[in-house]
Amino acid sequence: MLFKKGYTYIMSNKYRTTFYVGVTSELDGRIWQHINNQGSEFVKKYKLYDLVYYEYYERITDAINREKQLKNWHKDWKINLIKSVNPEMKDLKGDLDL
Repeated sequence: MLFKKGYTYIMSNKYRTTFYVGVTSELDGRIWQHINNQGSEFVKKYKLYDLVYYEYYERITDAINREKQLKNWHKDWKINLIKSVNPEMKDLKGDLDL
């Protein structure tokens, strides 16, 4: 049986003061939507155009469960998670095929 893959990701503004947690089956396309103002209203409102964190899952249902978990986290917990793999909290969009 084939499963649909998934990603959980975190977007931020250039000052790293606001964060958005999302889920998608196509990370490249979803990030492109966000940076071209076709994504969430929250992302547009707070100019959350930098991809600072993402996780890959073999099954989209696992990515959805992780998104729900991260959305309930405190801001400091999210920052610590991001810094565990991206210590400088730099924009990771360059790692993708946009």
